[in-house]
Amino acid sequence: MEEIDLIVESVQHDMEAAIKHLDHAFQRIRAGRASTAMVQDVMVEYYGALTPINQVANVSVPDAMTISIQPWDSKAINDIEKAIINSNLGFAPSNNGINIILNVPPLTEERRRELAKQAKGEAEDTKVVVRNARQNGLKELKKLDGVSEDIIKGVEADIQTLTDKYVKACDEHLKVKEAEIMKV
Repeated sequence: MEEIDLIVESVQHDMEAAIKHLDHAFQRIRAGRASTAMVQDVMVEYYGALTPINQVANVSVPDAMTISIQPWDSKAINDIEKAIINSNLGFAPSNNGINIILNVPPLTEERRRELAKQAKGEAEDTKVVVRNARQNGLKELKKLDGVSEDIIKGVEADIQTLTDKYVKACDEHLKVKEAEIMKV
């Protein structure tokens, strides 16, 4: 029975991790207003090592359409600017020698649709991960010896219930994100 509990816990852990990954992916998809999450994945070459932007500069959002990046080391400002340009975020950084300002343009209707489609793709990928976790759990169950078929059928039903719960969570997260993206 302990092995069965471990299998169910492992499946649930994998599904929770998939939902957390979906939330992280949704943070990177902008929804009309500026956010520090938009630049969190930018890596800056700082003294020969690729370093996350938030470890070389203070990233803030002074208003809904602006991201301000103030490097802790003024010598790194050009490297940060280059990293932003190379990251293909679609921003044109303006460097005033002290900090870098990113103006976030308002989204067009076409761009909103593209972002909603991207969010839907992330949600579908997450559902695939959830279903793969279910399949892996069922395979592990079949490998067990000396367990009655009734117990295995019951655990399979529990795993399916978990799967349904997490697929529904994906759909709910997507619904919220799409509403956020499409809101003008």
